[in-house]
Amino acid sequence: MKVTELKTFVCHAYRTNWVFVKVLTDSGMYGVGEATLEMRELAVVTAIQELERYIVGRDPHNIEAFYHDAYRDAYWRGGPVLMTALAGVEMALWDIKGKDLGVPVYQLLGGKMRDAVPCYANGWFAGAKTKEEFAEKAKVAVSNGFKGLKWDPFGKEYMNISGESLKESLDCVAAVREAVGGEIDLIIEGHGRFNVPTAVRIGHELEDYKILWFEEPIPPDDKAGLAWVRKKINIAVSGGERLYNRFDYAEFLRLECADYWQPDVSHAGGILEMRKIAAMGECHYIPFCPHNPSGTVANAATLQLAACVPNFYLLETMDSDVPYRKEISTEVTSFRDGNMYITDRPGLGIDIAEQAIATYLYACRN
Repeated sequence: MKVTELKTFVCHAYRTNWVFVKVLTDSGMYGVGEATLEMRELAVVTAIQELERYIVGRDPHNIEAFYHDAYRDAYWRGGPVLMTALAGVEMALWDIKGKDLGVPVYQLLGGKMRDAVPCYANGWFAGAKTKEEFAEKAKVAVSNGFKGLKWDPFGKEYMNISGESLKESLDCVAAVREAVGGEIDLIIEGHGRFNVPTAVRIGHELEDYKILWFEEPIPPDDKAGLAWVRKKINIAVSGGERLYNRFDYAEFLRLECADYWQPDVSHAGGILEMRKIAAMGECHYIPFCPHNPSGTVANAATLQLAACVPNFYLLETMDSDVPYRKEISTEVTSFRDGNMYITDRPGLGIDIAEQAIATYLYACRN
């Protein structure tokens, strides 16, 4: 079996555009992957096209060799565009390998440790503006079975936050906590927007609400700064969605940046690179909680990792998404009592619907 072609499909998804990859072979078998990169989708499409010269004519089963050669020869190693393009193709190769051997991808990575993984909801707050609206939507999400909720309560504040805005943000957190009770995990998203003293100030204020973690409190450019914030506050810190390979995570580990690691399968080079990052964290008892707000294929790939990674802890899911999500792929998810169940279908267990995707064309997000 040899690879003959790479194809890309871009689907508008309101807040971003999902980028799907199909790797075709001369046997008629193909695999699918996802290379979604918010606001850089067309750059990723071009990068995927450039990867054809590394993969066409090669055996799709030799995934490590393809990845190594494409990464080594890039010269400008790492970064979001190359690593996202690599991730999409790499996922599709695992899909081919699993389908050819008739097993789910997790069987190729050591086998299943669990049948399901606990989830927390993102996007549950869509449309909410007041603390009362956040509280009501939080109740709905919990009634739908979620045992963890994540959101960014800080409005449009950047670097600094006024006393008035901080009070409004904390009032929102307090309202949600009161609405859902003490047994539901609350995760506060910072989106990498604050400077060090502001992040520390917010971190101290959040202690009263028993949150699970404070995510990306400062911009991702300064790992040492993140470690500094973590040492100055008494709540857990998470991060890593904007790190792109195991080499980035090696420094993340050395500097003791975060209590929870959040690489993204579509940004950090794909399934095997994520497996290596997870193993690094496992050696130091760090929970693995992938960033996962993307499309259907990325979710399927992340579930395969959830099955076999020992230190996998929580899966991010989008509680509200575009209404046509089920049209553009064969995604079938089973969610019960706060857990998402892992498919036993061969490969990634999912396919894309090309004609449906074509009805939701790329749209530029300003």
